[in-house]
Amino acid sequence: MYRCLIVDDEELARELIETHLKQLDDFELVASCDSAIEASKILQQESIDLLFLDIEMPVLKGTDFFKNLIVKPHVIFTTAYRDYALDGFELNAVDYLLKPITFSRFFMATEKFIALQNTQSVSTENEKTTQKKDDFIFVREDRKQVKVFYDDILYIESVKDYIKIHLPDKIRLIKHSLTSFGDRLDERFIRIHRSYIVNRDKITAYTKQDIEIDTIEIPIGENYKMNISDL
Repeated sequence: MYRCLIVDDEELARELIETHLKQLDDFELVASCDSAIEASKILQQESIDLLFLDIEMPVLKGTDFFKNLIVKPHVIFTTAYRDYALDGFELNAVDYLLKPITFSRFFMATEKFIALQNTQSVSTENEKTTQKKDDFIFVREDRKQVKVFYDDILYIESVKDYIKIHLPDKIRLIKHSLTSFGDRLDERFIRIHRSYIVNRDKITAYTKQDIEIDTIEIPIGENYKMNISDL
């Protein structure tokens, strides 16, 4: 299921995209908002796969907002103005939709997104295979690429635009999203909360509400309880 966010200052435009999304089984609408400021708050709290972003909005244009995002989801720009098409594609947009957006054109854009996701999934699987063989990963900390062995990782915690990699004797702080970092890990790591990924080999006890790693208690999010069913 692909998690989506709609950002448009026009209510009718938002409602049209919502209607189109409801016809697609693989897409889930997380939120719909009328400004880039509100969207920024949602992106800090939620994992978003695809952003439907209007370009011409008051206070902050959609393209300027997207340029300033540190962790960028995939984006489909929407606008009533054809002149912005070049700006959209320069930002590696999945697609650029002119209003009013027909369902057939909307469907074509989402199919592009799915094809892109499938291509990236193959690349991720190849990357994981290599990592399993090496059993370590390099992470950028300050100006260095630092080797971290998977077996040393207790859990990973999301803190705004950063993640903390908790090791037995230290914590490494790197600029990364939890979702994309999780894609680089192997099957021993499971996501139990929107802010936490844990190493299942390090779990010492668990309940329906939390997981324990020695004396550390980590909450289990309601949407992630299925991930611990096979512990």
